[in-house]
Amino acid sequence: MKISLYLLSVLILLPVSLQDPSPEVKKPTRAHAELTNHGFPIGLLPLSVNDYFLNQTSGDFSLFLNGACKITLPPDNYIATYSNKVTGRISQGKIAELQGIRVRAFFKSWSITGIRSSGDNLVFEVAGITAKYPSKNFDESLDCEGKRSSS
Repeated sequence: MKISLYLLSVLILLPVSLQDPSPEVKKPTRAHAELTNHGFPIGLLPLSVNDYFLNQTSGDFSLFLNGACKITLPPDNYIATYSNKVTGRISQGKIAELQGIRVRAFFKSWSITGIRSSGDNLVFEVAGITAKYPSKNFDESLDCEGKRSSS
């Protein structure tokens, strides 16, 4: 009788202990998939993308976040601020006319106006100059406030 009560209590408590107590993990969105379709890593966008529109003919896009978002960009730990709306034009290996992403560097906030994929590197256009970083630094999409996704 003791054994059967013990087994019964284990079976009742088992489903409770198997539940994952961690909060819901955000997954990459359709906008992230669109980046990879055009030769970019998903880590160029934070996980907080709420909605996304793309004109398949022109490449013009708008994406909307759940409010402004700050993340720390690898590898140099620059702070990037995404507006709640980011717009631009995407084509294979190139994002142009980019608006809505600013990066803090050299004690000033600069707009990122374009991004190109060049082999294993990404070339960021900021204030008429370019900076090159390995694409692999952007393989993971970050959550706002600089936390890495655990997906």
